[in-house]
Amino acid sequence: MTYKEIRKNEEVRAYLKKGNENLGVLGYTDHSEVHCVLVAERAAYILKKLDYTEHDIELAKIAGMMHDIGNAINRKQHAEYGALLAGEILKKTDMSLEDRITVMSAIGHHDEGTGTAIDPVSAALILADKTDVRRNRVQNPNKAKFDIHDRVNYAALSSSLKIDQEKRLIQMNLELDDSICSLMDYFEIFLERMLMCKRAAECLNCRFRLVANGSKLC
Repeated sequence: MTYKEIRKNEEVRAYLKKGNENLGVLGYTDHSEVHCVLVAERAAYILKKLDYTEHDIELAKIAGMMHDIGNAINRKQHAEYGALLAGEILKKTDMSLEDRITVMSAIGHHDEGTGTAIDPVSAALILADKTDVRRNRVQNPNKAKFDIHDRVNYAALSSSLKIDQEKRLIQMNLELDDSICSLMDYFEIFLERMLMCKRAAECLNCRFRLVANGSKLC
């Protein structure tokens, strides 16, 4: 089983479509295939820059592509639901039991409410997911009804993740329009996520740094 095959898997795509529709009704930001592809490829970038094996990189990409399928069932405990759904899908493939468990575990640990990094695959997934902050994740067309999550993402003029292999540093660079969202607003909802990123970086024997509007914040 490969990442390319998972991207084309009808069951995965159907779960992601329904999950994003559910979250759109509930007022959440984008959790569609677009988000999952970005997460998969960013997770691969992280592990590749840090010289992890092609096998670990492939598992991280698969976990990234599947990590939000649990939203099709419910937003609450979506990580756990997603892990179980992923296990059922991957059981039908030629993936080994050990690799299936690695992917399931990464998916089951990616939410900041219940999870943490427990191996390189889960760490890369967490870092890739929690650093996806961008304007076009906002699904609410009515700016007057933006919640704080909408404001933070809409205010993101640019965001990027850089890896310094020599210094073992993973740095998120974020530029916010502070007329829309202040740095305090950002930390109000993202502090727990940034702490999760810090722990994930440590799992990769790295440090995590957030630089917002040119200022080093953590």
